[in-house]
Amino acid sequence: MSKLWGGRFTKQTNKLVEEYTASIQFDKELAEEDIEGSLAHVQMLSECGVITKNDMEEIKRGLSIVLEKIQSGEFEYDVSHEDIHMNIENALIEEIGPVGGKLHTGRSRNDQVATDMHMYLVKKVKQFITHIELVQEAILTQAEEHLETVLPGYTHLQRAQPVSFAHHILAYFWMFERDKERFQDSLKRSNMLPLGAGALAGTTFPIDRHRTAELLGFDSVYPNSMDAVSDRDFILEFLSNASMLMMHMSRLSEEMVIWSSQEFQFIELDDSFCTGSSIMPQKKNPDVPELLRAKTGRVYGNLFSLLTVLKGLPLAYNKDMQEDKEGMFDTAKTLDGALQLLAPMIATMNVKKENMKQAVNEDYSNATDIADYLVNKGMTFRKSHEMIGKIVLHCIQENKYLLDLSLDEYKKFTPLFEEDVFEILKPYHVMNARKSYGGTSPEQIQNQLNLAKEHLKVEERIT
Repeated sequence: MSKLWGGRFTKQTNKLVEEYTASIQFDKELAEEDIEGSLAHVQMLSECGVITKNDMEEIKRGLSIVLEKIQSGEFEYDVSHEDIHMNIENALIEEIGPVGGKLHTGRSRNDQVATDMHMYLVKKVKQFITHIELVQEAILTQAEEHLETVLPGYTHLQRAQPVSFAHHILAYFWMFERDKERFQDSLKRSNMLPLGAGALAGTTFPIDRHRTAELLGFDSVYPNSMDAVSDRDFILEFLSNASMLMMHMSRLSEEMVIWSSQEFQFIELDDSFCTGSSIMPQKKNPDVPELLRAKTGRVYGNLFSLLTVLKGLPLAYNKDMQEDKEGMFDTAKTLDGALQLLAPMIATMNVKKENMKQAVNEDYSNATDIADYLVNKGMTFRKSHEMIGKIVLHCIQENKYLLDLSLDEYKKFTPLFEEDVFEILKPYHVMNARKSYGGTSPEQIQNQLNLAKEHLKVEERIT
């Protein structure tokens, strides 16, 4: 029998079954993690006296040769060996002979694959934390340049109140900060070692799982062998965190698409992040944010797919769990591309200050401030709110804005209006008046910038 597990079988595996159940097409992504885990495992076996030091050194030599072939592209993956573990072990035995068969002592593919995925995700999550910080740095750069750039703030996609562009874009800094914190916190659960749990019940060999954890840089060891091989929470947590991160990137992408349209013209994306039309020569399409927005759906899909796979599985390992990898790899690849494109796209974005300024001068987003103005003059807020609504209606009927009305026109509504109302109505004054903590005044935004920079410095110290 050619199968490493074939001793119990009397027939060859049906070719269709072989192709259908094999995972080598995608789990070869774990090749380096698989070998790294095997190197630590075999060293631990030697230190515990399970195998000799000579056998350990020979197995390590063989694994190094296999790794070199994989990294150089010479390695030939064979679907008949099912998965990355069997492909590597088979290649090892071909390279160094029967001694290679000692590698799998004290472990199962069940704890082996779980270990590989833990190692893979820990590495990827740390990379994504770095990529998120690059996005945050790009946001901070734009915010510092546009502290006093005024644009309409929206609710219900209707103009609401003038805000600083810096304030608007910094909202995304804090969204990404929470994403980063979720990924950092997930490392506590991802950086746990399953290896040594065996198929489900542990092993009779005198192994030292904590030594393996030390060799591989794991922070802790699963205390229950059945949980160790059954747990995919760490992948679900990654997919969940990735979904929220993609949702935040999608929201920012949506704003970029809207802002760069002819109707808004608040920003212009750099040519290097846009494409043209095959038929309309004037077009400049924001394809990158559009695709980023769309790819959010596939990340959501990967999360729900794995949740559905796991929801009815009994303990411990089941073949269904083979379906945990493709979505994980796809999400990691999607995140990697999105984050690496988003940072430079933000950094090179041209903010059209004059267009934003013109927009806030041609709306009624300063209405709340004259309502507050009348409250400060002694009128109740409810009465003031009603009166300003009537003034806005009057402006709409007269095709005017609030700054276009004369003082006499204002006094027709109430004698409380004075000349100072026109200063109150200026968009910059409206923005600057929001001095409450977290508000959009330049003073508060500067405090926010300082806090944001401090957060990035803290992360540098942590990583």
